[in-house]
Amino acid sequence: MSAVAIIPARGGSKRIPKKNIKDFFNKPLIAYSIEVAMASKLFDKVIVSTDDEEIARVAKEYGAEVPFLRPKELSDDITGTTDVTLHAVEFLKSQGLEYDFICTIYATAPLLQKEFLIQGYEKLKNSDALNSFSATSMPFAIQRTFKLDKDGRCQMFMPEHYQSRSQDLEVAYQDAGQFYWSKTDKNSDEIMFSKDSIAILLPRHLVQDIDTVEDWERAQMLYQLLQESKK
Repeated sequence: MSAVAIIPARGGSKRIPKKNIKDFFNKPLIAYSIEVAMASKLFDKVIVSTDDEEIARVAKEYGAEVPFLRPKELSDDITGTTDVTLHAVEFLKSQGLEYDFICTIYATAPLLQKEFLIQGYEKLKNSDALNSFSATSMPFAIQRTFKLDKDGRCQMFMPEHYQSRSQDLEVAYQDAGQFYWSKTDKNSDEIMFSKDSIAILLPRHLVQDIDTVEDWERAQMLYQLLQESKK
């Protein structure tokens, strides 16, 4: 079985400038994703898809391949990860390279652990599912959440559960935003979060989106606690 890792890493991050290569405990952030992918020994190639020369240089320093620079039309704030991955796959096909499995790994995942990456591959390989991806449980019961109107007044999404105890409600899960495995021999009209996918459950202390400065600081705290726990 052959597999390729594709790490999208666009330049031009606005809320956290140069986020993908910003120093995170003495290493550029993207280095963590590259190193875990390589340490897993699952991949024939680890490729970074970027439009940025500096990101490309850093990615190569940490062992990834950057066989192309992503075109501008796939490097804006609107283009999704799926389109970026498909572009990379088509490029590889044009070079005569095809794989049984593709794994998209986010460049902003310093808490990524190789055992979950391996688990995603093994579970997908040994099933009839088409995808597997990192997920985690929601910290609160979504049935008791509410929204605010323009005046700051509350309105429950599911008011019928106002009196429900959290422990009596069904657990909900969310995308952990670390990795997404897919088989290449079949296509599906279903979205990733569907019956065609296996969720690889991560503990919540290993999950943190990094979109804002507050997210960055929280990721630092979680990473520090993780390192201390390993000691």
